[in-house]
Amino acid sequence: MREIIFDTETTGFDPRNGDRMVEIGCIEMVNRVATGRTFHAYFNPERAMPAEAEAVHGLSDAFLADKPLFSALAQDFLDFIGDSPMIAHNASFDFNFINCELQSCGHPEVEMHRMVDTVALARVRHPGAKLTLDALCSRYGIDRSHRTKHGALLDAELLAQVYVELRGGRQIGLELVAENTEIVTEIKVLSTKNRIFRQPRPHAATVEELAAHAAFLKSVDTPLWGA
Repeated sequence: MREIIFDTETTGFDPRNGDRMVEIGCIEMVNRVATGRTFHAYFNPERAMPAEAEAVHGLSDAFLADKPLFSALAQDFLDFIGDSPMIAHNASFDFNFINCELQSCGHPEVEMHRMVDTVALARVRHPGAKLTLDALCSRYGIDRSHRTKHGALLDAELLAQVYVELRGGRQIGLELVAENTEIVTEIKVLSTKNRIFRQPRPHAATVEELAAHAAFLKSVDTPLWGA
């Protein structure tokens, strides 16, 4: 099964108020294993970056000034994600920005039924616990020491590991079989007719062993079993 783990960085919280997406990072997973294929891009938002947003992801106006518009890479993005399920942390936030950007440049929106929200998954598995990406990385022992600021591709890489854990972790030998994969299993049944009869091994203590045990018991001073 192919899935896309992704994250976005933006100028703010609401695309309806003019906020724009400035970075997206996507990771391809097949049967919950990263394939190494990614889609990563920065975008010129055509507006100033608020100081509070820059403090989160570190993407400045100067850095984004020469980056392409989303419209220039929209088809590349759509080709990468295909029709696969899309997994994000607080996914409705990211979906709103992606669909607003797609709509603004004349592309069809990504259907919401493809959305998988890891916050919702974590809430079921860990009710009452802190559900931030940092908190979940700590819970599952995922190294995030290299994460000094938010970054779409870096956060997608961390989320991919969290997602595997939320789905039960990797259990070798219990994975679902990928489509179009043949598995041939040979089962050999042993017939009882050709079994070689072997005498059972003696398990009772010998006379010498019993005598040695009795002598040992007599040597014990004030034994508990004598009380």
